[in-house]
Amino acid sequence: MKTYIVGGAVRDELLGLPVKDRDHVVVGATPEEMVARGFTPVGQDFPVFLHPQTHEEYALARTERKSGHGYKGFTVYAAPEVTLEEDLRRRDLTVNAMALDETGTIIDPYGGQADLQARVFRHVSDAFAEDPVRILRVARFAARFTDFSVAPETLTLMREIVDAGEVDALVPERVWQELSRGLMEKQPSRMFQVLRECGALAKLLPELDCLFGVPQPPAHHPEVDTGVHVMLVVDWSAQQRFSLPVRFAALVHDLGKGATSPALWPRHIGHEAKGVERVRGVSERLRVPADCRDLAVAVAREHGNVHRALELRPATVVELLERVDAFRRPERFEEFLQACECDFRGRPGYETRPFPAVGHLRQALHAAQAVDAGAVAKSAEPAKIRQAVFQARAAAVAEWRQSLA
Repeated sequence: MKTYIVGGAVRDELLGLPVKDRDHVVVGATPEEMVARGFTPVGQDFPVFLHPQTHEEYALARTERKSGHGYKGFTVYAAPEVTLEEDLRRRDLTVNAMALDETGTIIDPYGGQADLQARVFRHVSDAFAEDPVRILRVARFAARFTDFSVAPETLTLMREIVDAGEVDALVPERVWQELSRGLMEKQPSRMFQVLRECGALAKLLPELDCLFGVPQPPAHHPEVDTGVHVMLVVDWSAQQRFSLPVRFAALVHDLGKGATSPALWPRHIGHEAKGVERVRGVSERLRVPADCRDLAVAVAREHGNVHRALELRPATVVELLERVDAFRRPERFEEFLQACECDFRGRPGYETRPFPAVGHLRQALHAAQAVDAGAVAKSAEPAKIRQAVFQARAAAVAEWRQSLA
């Protein structure tokens, strides 16, 4: 029985990056022997065990054979005679197919170290094509390791997987899991770039894919292309280390522009309302969590109003604050403003421009919150309480604005 550290832990150590999780492969053991040594079995699809002291995962060396569609269509074979090289061969990329033995020696049968030096993602074997999730993983790795490229032969294989319809068999939860992890990486746009290049984005997120090539008014959008703009926006959200809901809202805020008739280009009148429809559709299809969905809907619907905040009447500002639930959920309102600022910053030359709208709305909320709603309610007729509170808040915003003059 021999144990090896494998996968991402070896890769990250060679790259000089912090190692968060260590995965282990055990060669030459049976499940019964693992249990006898105090390991706790946890694997459902194949034999995985938790170490009795460290609780790290130890998987028995295994091979896999394709037996159906999707990423679950496999027959797994784990036995003492399965070698380390056989186990590593079924892994996705050469940089993830290295092992470290107990003496610190690197076992690298498929050229992972050379590809690390060349900064290339290359598939280990044709077994890569058997699991469509690997397309998403490669795209996600591209967002994390921003100086790596995908090997041409691997990209070709990814296109073949897409053309074979394997991506269509992915369950929504798994797609969201990988996309959400990619959104939290250093440069999310690279994930979507890789997915576009292999044709997977058109299958998984056609509402986003169709934005590339859609023009916007150059006066407001020097980048012109809507898809390019969205990528700049989502990358800005990552640079600011914003939360997942903010990054998802940044990604889908302009989906409505994909519904504009080409005859109306480059203008996109009413794209906000169309965007709400599409954001809800994407969220339902991918089982997007409620916090991400709700913020994205609010940003898609209101980002245009935020850009015009200084032009809005006090009453209209309060209406906006109410629609985005700012009085009850001020923390979520802050995320809303963050996403809208990402939209503003995601344009060449706008990275350091003043954007007073965000600060203006923060102060407007502060002024409206100063209204004693309870006191207003006591002095109003029951049927007119809501309107009285609204008017008092609008008056407070108007008074605050006058104090700035």
